[in-house]
Amino acid sequence: MRHRRQKHNAMENAKKHRTLEGLVVSDKMQKTVVVAVSETRMNPKYLKQYNVTRRLKAHDEARAYHTGDRVVIEETRPLSRDKRWKVVKKVV
Repeated sequence: MRHRRQKHNAMENAKKHRTLEGLVVSDKMQKTVVVAVSETRMNPKYLKQYNVTRRLKAHDEARAYHTGDRVVIEETRPLSRDKRWKVVKKVV
């Protein structure tokens, strides 16, 4: 019984967060940047490819990222009504 509990706790601590890569399109808010994440999807019937862009608000505590920067964002707990991501690093 005790062994199972330890194993379960270890699995919880090793939980991975989703990460996405996108472009900073706005840095006008305090400690928040808007990141545009684009992905290509395909229509299952007609096999046509199309682009879908999501604009996600991400936390930037140090205000280190500016418009035009390509960044990696990671999912986190809800920080505000719209903000559920945080900026991890800048992609060169």
